Amino acid sequence: MGQDLRDFINDLEEKNELARVKAAVDWNEELGAITREIASQYGPALLFENIKGHQDTLCRRLFTNGTGTKKRLCWILGVAESTHDRDIVRVFKERFANPVKPVTVSTGPVKENIVKGDDVDLYQLPVPKWNPLDGGRYIMTSGSVVTRDPDSGTLNLGTYRGMIGSRNTIGVLLATTQGWGMHFVKHRNRNESMPVAVVLGWDQALFIAASTPVIHPEYDMAGSLRRAPVELVKCETNDLEVPANADFVIEGYIDPKEPLRDEGPFGDHTGYYTLPEPYPVFHVTTITHRKDAVYPATIVGIPPMEDFYIGGASVKLFLPIFKMNFPEIVDIALPAEGVFHNLVFVSIRKTYPMQAYKIMHGLWGMGQMMFTKYIIVVDDDVDVHNTSEVLFRLCANTDPQRDSIFTKGPSDVLDHATSEIASGSKLGIDATKKLPGEGFKRPWPPLIKMDESVKAKLNELIHRAR
Repeated sequence: MGQDLRDFINDLEEKNELARVKAAVDWNEELGAITREIASQYGPALLFENIKGHQDTLCRRLFTNGTGTKKRLCWILGVAESTHDRDIVRVFKERFANPVKPVTVSTGPVKENIVKGDDVDLYQLPVPKWNPLDGGRYIMTSGSVVTRDPDSGTLNLGTYRGMIGSRNTIGVLLATTQGWGMHFVKHRNRNESMPVAVVLGWDQALFIAASTPVIHPEYDMAGSLRRAPVELVKCETNDLEVPANADFVIEGYIDPKEPLRDEGPFGDHTGYYTLPEPYPVFHVTTITHRKDAVYPATIVGIPPMEDFYIGGASVKLFLPIFKMNFPEIVDIALPAEGVFHNLVFVSIRKTYPMQAYKIMHGLWGMGQMMFTKYIIVVDDDVDVHNTSEVLFRLCANTDPQRDSIFTKGPSDVLDHATSEIASGSKLGIDATKKLPGEGFKRPWPPLIKMDESVKAKLNELIHRAR
């Protein structure tokens, strides 16, 4: 794939994976309805070229559903679609072992136009109102938010949401358990505003890296994925560094001394609306953008939506990191029904009693895995990407009271089911074969399996019959 968003769009068009929508489409729900229908059918990426009210504004084109199939995601990650998941993990491990550091350049296409002060108007962008009950037009669903740790000086990139409140303000969902939320707390303790930059429209590898829920230098990760350094330029109004080839960069600040304002509702990736809650306000001071820029957007909701495949990529990206801490882990899956973090299947090479519980607690302590509600641990001969196979072992190998554990911890702020916001309980289930010392007093029966020599002969006979 190419170096920026338009290269990606051109590549998709050459591969017949892009549909240009030339008919007039309303940003108010209509665009969301079309995108949702196409994404649910594993359809092509979409380039809307005629959004109502935006023919003569700062931006007239919107791109979405770019990662809406496994095939397109594999192209972005530079692996063949037929590559086995375990081989993909090996490739990523090799790439991350030699991180590709970013380089700083003096300028780039994102500096072709600079809009400051009173000229800033977020309504000049074709930001959609995705769902009927959304509180407004939601920006940043496909953006990478850049902040800096005031103590260490390290940058963090994350993908968060924001609702346009006025021509130069955005209400942002900022939780203190997130990367930029931790930076916000440090700035608040220093009694100073936090500089923020939002990157929109760049190499898709950056967006995937920013969406990965592990603590890792995202610019390095993006460089490793694309096997070329990310070129960075300084922002106009702060010292944050952003990709030189981005379509848009929105610069500004969050003042921790300001009163909070309600943000929401929003139809989120959970499949439910998250209701209004008070959050900080992002004040926009500058917008820099390319000539004839394209606005990128990602629709979320009940899977499969575009974000489902990004979540799948995240699993493959952070699995090598998990294996460094827990070598017994074989594979991890986040089923679609769990909308990312709610449900996790993990297979392990089990060698001692209670090892499954060690893995549960270890995963709950790893970055945003702390939000996982349910963890099911199975043996290494189980394909965790086959939900039916996991459920078979869950039902066959467990005694509910003996093999489960409840604990408490932080929860996702988007989880509407918890009694308190951002705080709830978790359930771990050991669906592995039980060893002596795990409370099982009887012999463990063997699983019914066909003899390998018979299976080979059967396959040969079937092949001949065809």
